[in-house]
Amino acid sequence: MRKDFGKKNYVYPQLVLILGTYDEDGTPNAMNAAWGGVYDTNEVFVSLSSHKTTENFERTGCFTLSFGVADQTVACDYVGIVSGKNVPDKVAKAGWHAVEGKHVNAPIFEELPLALECRVKSWEGGNLIGEVVNVSADESILDSDGNIDSDKIAAIIYDPIKHKYRGVKEAVGDAFKDGNKLK
Repeated sequence: MRKDFGKKNYVYPQLVLILGTYDEDGTPNAMNAAWGGVYDTNEVFVSLSSHKTTENFERTGCFTLSFGVADQTVACDYVGIVSGKNVPDKVAKAGWHAVEGKHVNAPIFEELPLALECRVKSWEGGNLIGEVVNVSADESILDSDGNIDSDKIAAIIYDPIKHKYRGVKEAVGDAFKDGNKLK
């Protein structure tokens, strides 16, 4: 038996994405957005309305996209519930430290260990498409071979049904391999 919930955007789970931009005076800005993900090879998308962040990337043509992590849940939520128009330095209030991206004019937040440096490819109708020009990972999330270890990221997801942040669980299978058991 199934239960219908009608027209809802219950895509579950949703990533906790933190967009980083610079204000016109060079102050780092951050915004939490849950409606986004992979768009195409080397491209990401985020669906959002007009914000201080959108004004910033319209001006600079770039942004960073970081992933929320468990020990930064409070700060990740904070940058989503206050506007950069009302709080001049919300990144500092969140307790984050910003360094300039090496490939784009946008901040990377040291407390968020994985960041995508992106150029704006398209921005229309509330849909941002960014070209990923570099992935930057803190050494703390690398495995012994120097690759990103998803178990070390401690990424969080947004539960749109219960309005909760949840941790990502351990691996439960092997992609592009387990299905072979049914061949």
